[in-house]
Amino acid sequence: MDDHDQLWKQVCSIFPILKDEEFHSDTSNIDPVVLKKLVNFLKENDLNTFIEDLVIDKIEECMRQTVAPQFWKYFYEPIDNGFESFKIAVQELNKNYLSFLPVMQKLLEMRNLLNIKRVIYGETNLLILLKSIIRSTLHFQLPTPKHQIIIEEFYKLSFNVFYHSDKTHQDINESADDILQCGGCSSEVELCRCESIIEDFHTTNRILIQLELLERLAGEVVTSLIHKQIEAHVQVTCKGSFDISFISSLESWLDSVVVGWLTRLYSSGPESPSTREKLDTFKRKLRHLLYETYTKTRIDQLFNIIIEYPDSDAAIEDLRICLEKTDLRPFLTSKLQAALQTRLLHPGVNTPDIITAYIASIRALRHLDPTGILLETVTQPVRQYLRCREDTMRCVVMSLTEEGPGDLADELVKGEDSNRCGSPLQWEEWTPDPIDALPVKTNKEQRQSWDIISMLVTVYGSKEMFVREYRNLLTDRLLQHYVHNIDKEIRYLELLKLRFGDSQLHYCEVMLKDVYDSKRINTHLHSEPNFGLNQQEFHCNCMILSAQFWPPFKEETLELPQKIKDDLNVYTKAFETLKGNRTLSWKPHLGSVNLDIEIKGRVINLTVSPTHAAIIWYFQDKSQWTIEELSTVLHIPPTVLRRRIAFWQSQGLLREIATDTFLLIEDTAKSSKTAVVTEMICEDDEAESIMASAQDQREEELQVFWSYIVGMLTNLESLPPERIHQMLKMFASQGPSGVECSLQQLRHFLDRKVREHKLLFSGGFYRLPK
Repeated sequence: MDDHDQLWKQVCSIFPILKDEEFHSDTSNIDPVVLKKLVNFLKENDLNTFIEDLVIDKIEECMRQTVAPQFWKYFYEPIDNGFESFKIAVQELNKNYLSFLPVMQKLLEMRNLLNIKRVIYGETNLLILLKSIIRSTLHFQLPTPKHQIIIEEFYKLSFNVFYHSDKTHQDINESADDILQCGGCSSEVELCRCESIIEDFHTTNRILIQLELLERLAGEVVTSLIHKQIEAHVQVTCKGSFDISFISSLESWLDSVVVGWLTRLYSSGPESPSTREKLDTFKRKLRHLLYETYTKTRIDQLFNIIIEYPDSDAAIEDLRICLEKTDLRPFLTSKLQAALQTRLLHPGVNTPDIITAYIASIRALRHLDPTGILLETVTQPVRQYLRCREDTMRCVVMSLTEEGPGDLADELVKGEDSNRCGSPLQWEEWTPDPIDALPVKTNKEQRQSWDIISMLVTVYGSKEMFVREYRNLLTDRLLQHYVHNIDKEIRYLELLKLRFGDSQLHYCEVMLKDVYDSKRINTHLHSEPNFGLNQQEFHCNCMILSAQFWPPFKEETLELPQKIKDDLNVYTKAFETLKGNRTLSWKPHLGSVNLDIEIKGRVINLTVSPTHAAIIWYFQDKSQWTIEELSTVLHIPPTVLRRRIAFWQSQGLLREIATDTFLLIEDTAKSSKTAVVTEMICEDDEAESIMASAQDQREEELQVFWSYIVGMLTNLESLPPERIHQMLKMFASQGPSGVECSLQQLRHFLDRKVREHKLLFSGGFYRLPK
């Protein structure tokens, strides 16, 4: 028993930790001969492994019960200064680590004497094993995420000190005398702690690097802090500025500030290849994070960037570069589509404003992605929405053919050559479409050749629709606004012919020729005394139209006063005399009448429609009329008549004295009315187009197919709508620009014929009634 006690005393003298003495008890005075003799004895009795395990177990016990709780207590207690708390905790941990080193050194000596390389927890190096025990024990007792607050305060303060240590970051509007508080440590200038903070920063990081705890304890916090700093700097730097490129300045800031701070952090410990590799990896990740953050910021601002294009050209170029370095194309697509939907595609936005934004999108997205994929994908909802607006194509055509703030007319002047200035794509230069490309029929060369006008035309899917709307607009401009100087219209027509071809615009060419011929015929008829037009009380100029070349007009009934009809008959006879076998079919509700209305010695000059003129005409014979009486005389429906009479009420010439009974006001003194008459009349005229409604025009166009449909069903008895639609496509289209008919439109047309009892429908088949 005495021998065992003596042996245990000798072991404990070498490893004081086994008898719960201080870890750092001095064992350097032990005689090496005694140590070697003891070690050999332990080996002979196979006790060396037992003693080594006993020492390691004791170290682990001390770590669990004393060291780890002592370290983490600084993260639980009330915190006044997170920087100091973390610094002290790391210093205490290092002190305990150093206290274990003599014990591990004796174990190492024992191993060297016995030439043993035993593996414990996967390690043969006992010093590495000690660090591993410290890391695993600390991690096992990891508290709630609250501990990250302390660590974040430590690194946030050190980053702030480093950032403000560079005088170039000082606000240029502040002088040195104005600075009363240190920007780094937030203390008064006289009490600045920046130097001590930097020193503590290096000391603490050196310990963490030595213990290989830097990544485990602070890696996530440092990464999160850097992310926040980058995001905040990007937001402040490029907020609302779209005309300056920021990529170079952001890269410089990242290298000088963020990477500079990280370099100081890692340089606190011994330099090694692994440290340099970690730092290089961190740099690459931060560069990617910077691009990603800047890209997301610009994507959030992209709607405003597009609206301000081309002034925002620099922001678009930055975004183009960043998209090549990130994988945020799908994110851009979804965000921009959502922004367009929220801010543009709703009834509160006027169609011209939507078209303006769409044109800006075409230009900006073409710069952002020359392949056209992004443009085609993002703007698809815009095109779908514009198709639902009845005035879309009219607004586009008006922008093309009117000089104003828009520059679509300039696009038209450029012609088609601008689309074909590039050389054909060679196979060596071919690259596949991005993965976000829509499965559409258009290929890359088609997308890249599309200009703004081509994109606008594709809103309706065909240039025929575009030409048809231009024809309707031209009709209104020539007849409703009485454009007789057609030089500008001819110029626009010639430009459109270069783009759409002569055949598409032949009818428009005939329309302009009609205007020119009408002017010439009017001049000739009025200059020839034999026709008697100069002897008429009412001077009449006629717009003579080739009916089959003009779109259908709105049909209204109007019975003109007999005196006016007599004068029109004189004009008709003069025309027949001039043209031989041709005559005129009048549209009495169309055109304009210039009137001089004399009341109580006062003369009012007005230009109104024939309907308005006919109404006021009858009040010179009788000062009081009812709606029913005027409707009978003029052959105008009462509802339409009341709307026309409202104009004369607004002029102060008629007053409703009883329900549907109107009286001429002859004693009015409102002479100021004449100053605004012309403007009010123009507004009234513009409120209603002379053209037939789009639905009426469509019904008339579809009526062209009726004879074909009757022939099909006569021969084949019954057909489904899909088969009828397919067969109609084989027939030559009628009309100036071709009559297009979708399957849905054909169904509506056929169903209307069923309601009119001209067709029968059963089992998905249409047939003629017997």
